[in-house]
Amino acid sequence: MIGILGGTFDPVHNGHVQIALDVHHALGLQETRLIPCGIPPHREMPVASAAQRLAMLELVVNDHIELSVDQRELEREGPSWMVDTLASLRNELSELSLCLILGVDAFNHLDSWHEWQTLISLAHIVIADRPDCTLVQSGTVATFLNQHLTDNKQDLLKQVAGYIYRCPVTQVDVSSTQVRETIRSGDDVNKLIPGNVWAYIQKQAIYR
Repeated sequence: MIGILGGTFDPVHNGHVQIALDVHHALGLQETRLIPCGIPPHREMPVASAAQRLAMLELVVNDHIELSVDQRELEREGPSWMVDTLASLRNELSELSLCLILGVDAFNHLDSWHEWQTLISLAHIVIADRPDCTLVQSGTVATFLNQHLTDNKQDLLKQVAGYIYRCPVTQVDVSSTQVRETIRSGDDVNKLIPGNVWAYIQKQAIYR
């Protein structure tokens, strides 16, 4: 099984890393790919350039052999729709299970994603379940959850896509917005991002 964690990673922070590692080890994944978004469809363009965000991710994966960086969204023109990314991965990895890792907030608003109901035909969805977050209880996304939910992680090996699984992860209270604001204010970010990423940000003078 291959894990997929997408995001703008502007910048990558300890929460991203912890979720990727927790899910990777809980599910016994072969590899977990961090996929930086090229052109985010639902938010403003990142502050850091594509090259800078990629460089920061490469610093992270150099310290964690479980993780790798996949550049396909940076290399593709147009909005970075996850459905297109998964379709591309499915063409390359036809016989492997793909596990799209989503935070609870992202999953709760899944119906705002482009062709969102197609995602489950291309990959399993793994919800990074934190004790401070509540999954949606009603509406189309809740129905979608109930249709595909399994509490047996072995089901993810039985077929290459189609299940939703809730995976408990360590709670790390940090966001990229918080990191950028902390850097701008001149406060300490050492507990929020990896040390080598902070060194790179300082060298590049990003987010000031």
